[in-house]
Amino acid sequence: MSPPWRTGLRGSHPGAFEAAHALRDGSLSNARIEDTGEIYDLVVVGGGLSGLASAHFFRKYAGPESTVLIVENHDDFGGHAKRNAFNIDGHELVLNGGTLEIESPQRYNQWAEMVLADIGVDLTAYRRENIPMKDLYEKMGLKSALFFNHEVWNHDSLMRADKVPGEECWRYLSPSSLSTSPLSDKVRQGLIRLVSQKQPDYLASHGLAEKKSILSKISYLDYLIKIAKIDPDAARVFQKAGSGVFCVGADALPALFAWVMGYPGFSGLGLGNIPEGLLSDLQGGQHGRQKESEKTVHFPDGNATLARLLVAHLVPDATSAQTQDDMGVAEFRYENLDKAGQKIRIRLNTLAVSVTHDGTPEAAGTVSVLCAQAGDATPQKIHHVRGRQVVMACWNMIIPYLIPELPTPQKEALAYGTKGPIVYVNVALKNWQSFRKLGVSEINCPGMFFESIELAEPVSLGRLHAPENPDHPVVIRMIRTFGMPGLSKRDQHRAGRSALLATTFEQFEQEIRSQLQRVLEPGGFDEKRDIAAITVNRWPHGYAYTYNSLYEPADWVFTETSSRPCVTARQPFGRIAIANSDAAASPHTDAAFEQAHRAVIELLERQTFPMVSSMPGASTL
Repeated sequence: MSPPWRTGLRGSHPGAFEAAHALRDGSLSNARIEDTGEIYDLVVVGGGLSGLASAHFFRKYAGPESTVLIVENHDDFGGHAKRNAFNIDGHELVLNGGTLEIESPQRYNQWAEMVLADIGVDLTAYRRENIPMKDLYEKMGLKSALFFNHEVWNHDSLMRADKVPGEECWRYLSPSSLSTSPLSDKVRQGLIRLVSQKQPDYLASHGLAEKKSILSKISYLDYLIKIAKIDPDAARVFQKAGSGVFCVGADALPALFAWVMGYPGFSGLGLGNIPEGLLSDLQGGQHGRQKESEKTVHFPDGNATLARLLVAHLVPDATSAQTQDDMGVAEFRYENLDKAGQKIRIRLNTLAVSVTHDGTPEAAGTVSVLCAQAGDATPQKIHHVRGRQVVMACWNMIIPYLIPELPTPQKEALAYGTKGPIVYVNVALKNWQSFRKLGVSEINCPGMFFESIELAEPVSLGRLHAPENPDHPVVIRMIRTFGMPGLSKRDQHRAGRSALLATTFEQFEQEIRSQLQRVLEPGGFDEKRDIAAITVNRWPHGYAYTYNSLYEPADWVFTETSSRPCVTARQPFGRIAIANSDAAASPHTDAAFEQAHRAVIELLERQTFPMVSSMPGASTL
């Protein structure tokens, strides 16, 4: 069974990281090193989108005869851009196991646009293909909803979005919908005030610039309770605000970010439109570019389609599929990814454990890369390959362990960004009649183990068709983040990662079945009868760390200053360059592509290598 079809515990799955922990713990000293004799023009450490794009750019500028080895610790390529596939009663279904979307493609940088064009991505054609699916759930009368669980609100109650003409609302909150909630009158009135366009100016004594400064330094939760003065029971509705983006909730979300992201409570402040310029254009975590006029685009399996297109172009023997539409149902021959004699090879289940220059960084002609089986906690044998140049497209935090000769300030900067832990659970159901009967397509559950339950977005690609009939199988998505209120964002990520790694698949399955039964049972759902398969995508090192104005200097958040740790961290070192989303302090795909381009350009500008095509200048980011 090829990796996308495997269910159970996926993402950072068992067998993908044990050697990394051995490296961290210093227990590799007894392993025997075996020289394979392999020398490549480029070795890429990490087979995610940034690593695949690095190979693409290198071949584009160095020529098709250049040789590249990509080593990837997981059993599939794509890094966080994973595909989960299911076949339920003859229906082929897919969903993203990580990276979901091409966000605001109108703002993509030129190098990201170049990648999409080179591999044949046609967003216009894709949008046109999915016009018939547009607003499918809305046409069926399915809406968003909020589930009040008894542990927090004393009753289990599903509140479906509802409103009468002319009524003000925000998503599932309106006077009509709140009238059916188990909330007190005081809490209801606070929420109704919060979604109104006629709120008072809670910061009336301050000027516009000062208001934004205040909002950048106070959490959304504190803003709601201390400034907007809503009841804490009302604020709990928003306790997971921003968590799907930042892996922390409203306690660590700057109120300014909440305003930019469209959360309620700001209509009376006179803040104007979401600004253009840096707040909209930076790659960082403020997500200022998410505007109603700039819709995101996503394939059925998220950005796994981009990874699959890149691999199809890098290693043509891996699949007969080549076009965007082909990727819908394409199968890959994984045994062909790492065949002797190929110009580009992708070596899965392989973890780099040491990357060192063969000589001084200034004079060395090659770099030695030592690799172990990723799942081996006590490796007895390590393979030695060499690259004339190396791109580190793995996580920043592991790089100091791999390259201990780096300058101390750079190692400290590499260790600064703590990636956000997150879990995407994809559950294949035999039908989705319970959603139809309840009249919902997505359910927010801020007080429960999983903060959201939603039907997969109805999109098709080529011969892969989205489910349209509630009698047919579908995949639903459940998301859990691991915020730990009371700690800083970085400390929340660290504590959350420990909690995630301590949670077994069996515990996840129990929580999945229990929560779905509680929430969907009024629609006739039976977890024993209706669940066909479960895939838990565990990402203890998930999203790239983004700077946060509650904890870091404002210029780190809102400007491109070179004082940011990510800039210090990504500096080239001899024949080694660094490319990954961490290098941009941004989890966005276009950031990963841009950093790949920068890294390749840095290497080719610093080293002697024959060019066969014109090479654009390096990005300044």
